[in-house]
Amino acid sequence: MNLTYEKNGDYLIPTLQADSQPEGTVTKYGMMRETYLKENHRGVYSAFLLKGTLKEHLLTIQKQAEERMEKLISQMAATEGVTEQLKETDQMLWVAKMNSIRNRAEEVVLGELVYSL
Repeated sequence: MNLTYEKNGDYLIPTLQADSQPEGTVTKYGMMRETYLKENHRGVYSAFLLKGTLKEHLLTIQKQAEERMEKLISQMAATEGVTEQLKETDQMLWVAKMNSIRNRAEEVVLGELVYSL
């Protein structure tokens, strides 16, 4: 391992640079995953943190969760007959059904991706 040193007073201090972090912002599912790992799997969380791959992992889980949510919502809506025509005729019923679908899909995603190892 080649290290370069910088003289600071009487001491030689190694010149270290952190690896570049992946682009993107950690949002809802990424933050939930981080909290879950921090509170329930400290060893796994520490390993990701020490390797410098925590943000990459969180962004991956977040992307997978968002894609799975979209897919589940569209499948459940099609199965239950929640269409644009229903939205035009009875908006309150459409909203109630879509909220129910979204909540059920989120429970599945949280169990499969966010709160699992």
